[in-house]
Amino acid sequence: MLRRERLEIKTPDQIRLMRASGLVTAAALAAVREAVVPGAVAGDIDHLAETVIRDHGAEPNFLGYAGYPASICLSINDVVVHGIPKRQVIHEGDIVSIDCGAVLHGWHSDAAITIPVGDVNARSDCLVEVTRVSLWDGIAAYARAQHLNEVGAAVEASVLAGEPSFGVLQDYIGHGIGTEMHMDPEVPNYAVRDRGPKVRPGLVVAIEPMVVEGRIATVTESDGWTVRTVDGRWAAHWEHTVARTDDGVWVLTAEDGGAGELAARGVTIAPLE
Repeated sequence: MLRRERLEIKTPDQIRLMRASGLVTAAALAAVREAVVPGAVAGDIDHLAETVIRDHGAEPNFLGYAGYPASICLSINDVVVHGIPKRQVIHEGDIVSIDCGAVLHGWHSDAAITIPVGDVNARSDCLVEVTRVSLWDGIAAYARAQHLNEVGAAVEASVLAGEPSFGVLQDYIGHGIGTEMHMDPEVPNYAVRDRGPKVRPGLVVAIEPMVVEGRIATVTESDGWTVRTVDGRWAAHWEHTVARTDDGVWVLTAEDGGAGELAARGVTIAPLE
């Protein structure tokens, strides 16, 4: 029996509040992007992200979530998601995924980037770029979609066009976001038979493809959080919080609202400013 999803539809004013939260997350990610260099320590990067978020008057919504002990997730190489930043040292040639979120005036935002550290090998560089492109192709699909699961089909098609040997993770998917960080609807990153809920203005989702070099099977470590690929192949993760408005989409966690990337895909952003 299919689960009936309960959707939180935002007003224009509520989307504007989410945009303010999204810009805090964007600022934190911009800061950590500069800090992810050879020799950097994961715990220091976590502290930096928390400082930026709090300096903007917000709180890190990851910290304490279901007992999670840090303000960001920092996942290196074969860690797909939920890596806990502690004493890990970042090395030349690594790829580092940073997942970050903030809550401001009760409204959540969530975004992720994957950073190649210095001189990475060609396949890892391809993995990062294919995943990034698939996110924006998914967002472009969301701008035009009648039903939500058109997004996952677009993401998967983008990945396979970029590199057919890569796999799109299915155990971890995107989600609705608003007064909570994770809420309905579910947002798969792959094609499914069900069309999903009808897309309408006021629906805000976090689209977040996770792509792996090899098998999509994962294992969770004994800390209950860190998710690694079973085969030890590397992974990349990109995410944005995106609002559907009356006239299209507004990427709430992108500084330019998504204008640059979406223009190349024939999509004009529709901010409520």
